Amino acid sequence: MSERQLQMVKGNEAVAEAAVRAGCRHFFGYPITPQNELPEYMSGRMPEVGGTFLQAESEVAAINMVYGAAGAGVRVMTSSSSPGISLKQEGISYIAGAELPCVIVNMVRGGPGLGSIQPAQSDYFQSTKGGGHGDYRMVVLGPATLQEMVDLTYEAFDIADRYRNPVMILGDGVIGQMMEPVRFPDLMDPDTLPTKEWATKGRRDREELNLINSLYLDPDACWAHNQHLARKYAEMQENEVRYEVVHGDAEYFLVAYGTTARIARRSMTDLRERGYDVGLVRPISLWPFPEKAFRDLADRARGYLAVEMSLGQMVEDVRLSVDSSVPVAFYGTAGGVMPHHADITQQMEDLIRGTGDDR
Repeated sequence: MSERQLQMVKGNEAVAEAAVRAGCRHFFGYPITPQNELPEYMSGRMPEVGGTFLQAESEVAAINMVYGAAGAGVRVMTSSSSPGISLKQEGISYIAGAELPCVIVNMVRGGPGLGSIQPAQSDYFQSTKGGGHGDYRMVVLGPATLQEMVDLTYEAFDIADRYRNPVMILGDGVIGQMMEPVRFPDLMDPDTLPTKEWATKGRRDREELNLINSLYLDPDACWAHNQHLARKYAEMQENEVRYEVVHGDAEYFLVAYGTTARIARRSMTDLRERGYDVGLVRPISLWPFPEKAFRDLADRARGYLAVEMSLGQMVEDVRLSVDSSVPVAFYGTAGGVMPHHADITQQMEDLIRGTGDDR
């Protein structure tokens, strides 16, 4: 079968294959539902392409193995789900502080604590606000389809290398387990990637040692490092914003990302068939958050309904972006319960009627 032909795959396996084709040759992870198919796939695929797969003894060990591989300049990935990502947070902060590129996949499950193995979006704060310590950021991408997940995973490695920074793919238990047809990009040869002159691969042909570090005992040096990172994050905010607006001339908008955006799109169709002027704003980059989408709609939008599989997290960024100019309502489910399109439709009808517009 040609690489560019449609192939029916499961979400977790789609991420893994996209990573391989993006030049990832090192994967370190630890099993946890609902992302287990991803490391399982990598355990067979990495040896086929001359790569390294290692099931670590813990999530803490796995993220520190990622730190080491990234420091050596190779493309590396890890994956987990909610509680496992929590265990990786210290390592993620170290990786960001040391300015190392890697890709981290989180297939979110219900929480808090061990929660459930069903899908959720309750890791939004953890992912976009920095679940670890210190003033660090990472680009967070929230795909809504398997094709988008393939494309964003492939792109995530380029983004990580561009900024020397971790990038997260934020999925959930549905998108990891569902199956859809996708087209994979061509297989990349990692040897064709630009040389990472900063990598710790030995001193050959260099007069100076390369050092990877996030420790700055001098407060002025640590302050200077934080200023440098802040400038880099500002560059990300300028260049890495991604979103989709459907029916951008509407008066009311549903706001949702990932799996929930698929359900919200059905509600939008139902509402428009009933005569309501409703569109959809779908953030794709969750950090940087697409504030521009809301600024562009400011002249005509009369209200928003943020829909999430959480008790209310992304809605805070929506409200900040709207800046109290119009109402922002919220509808959410938690613990692995998915919202139903009919309930979203009813919530939006209530919002529209509450603003004095019956049609």
